[in-house]
Parts: sequence; C-alpha cells; structure tokens
Amino acid sequence: MTPTVRVLVVDDSALMRKLIPQILQTDGSIQVVGTAMDGNFGLKKIEELKPQVVTLDLEMPGMGGLEMLKEIMRRHRVPVIVVSSHSTQGASVTLQALSLGAFDFVAKPHDVWARMPEIAQELIAKIKAAAQSRGVRVRPVPETPQRAEKVSLDAKKPPTRVVAIGISTVTGRFSRNHSRGATYARRIHGNVCPAAG
Repeated sequence: MTPTVRVLVVDDSALMRKLIPQILQTDGSIQVVGTAMDGNFGLKKIEELKPQVVTLDLEMPGMGGLEMLKEIMRRHRVPVIVVSSHSTQGASVTLQALSLGAFDFVAKPHDVWARMPEIAQELIAKIKAAAQSRGVRVRPVPETPQRAEKVSLDAKKPPTRVVAIGISTVTGRFSRNHSRGATYARRIHGNVCPAAG
C-alpha cells in the first residue's frame, strides 16, 4: 500500500481552502489533515497535526506567507509548496519564497473557480515529490566580493543592457539554486536573454 502524504493547506481565501483539499482528495495517496487561514494559525496546526507537506499562500493578513515560511524553515523544516498568484508581483514574492527554502511553487490561475482543476496534477505531483525529499532547498550563497564587483561593473553598462543583464542575473541565480526558478522568471518577464551561468 502506498503511504499517505499528510498535507496542511494554508490560505486566507475560504474558496481556496475549499478547492485545494477537493483537488488533493482526488488522489488516494494524499490526505488533507487540516487548513489554516493565516500564518499564526498555520504554525499551530503544524505543531498539532504534524503534516508532511504544507501548501502556502503568500499574501495573507496578519502573519503573511513569507514570515510563516521563515518560521517553518527555522522550527519545523517541513517542505512547503507555494501556491502563488500568477502576476508580476506574485512572481517576485514567489522567487523570494524559493530563496528562503520553499520546495516548489504552483501558480494560481486567474479564474480560480473555473480553472483550478487544470493545475490539479501539477500540484499533486509536486506534493508527492516534496514528501519524498528532504523538503528544504539550499539557501542562495551569500554575495562574495567578486560577485559584488561584477554587479557594480554591470551597473555601468548602457541602460538597455542593464535591464537584460539584471533579469538574466536574477534568473541565473535561481536556476542554480532552484530547478524551476529560471522557468518561472521567464514565464513572468517574457523572452529575456539566457540565464547567466
């Protein structure tokens, strides 16, 4: 028998707290053990329910998703799948979450009610992968003097080139530290130059 993956869903939207469990329960190897509407409540649920994976919205009142993620990484080391809005602002916060240790992400569709089932298999697959892993991505390597010097030199280049280099540098950073970072950055920012490194 395949072991059941215990999942906690954290989202301030009552609709998402209903839809995500419905999606996950279509797979017999996943059990949604609880939901939480904000970061503080979510941390209490982790203590109480001992989930193996957490799905996490990032934009929540009170303790937001990034603050909760930091606490999870510090106290529990439970793998986290970010469920983020598919927007430029959502992309920026999602990349920040990946750098803090989130395992992976799934972009919320614009029409959540009608199109949420379309991401079902992606979300289920990533939850299973997170449960089978150690669950925590390595944090990005701190800036070295050599890398700081490179950024300084890039800043002196013409403006049009600076934009391309800036996006490429960020994309390259996440492609080295997270398998999906570069893909996500390209999806949000469009056709940019190839990732550095």
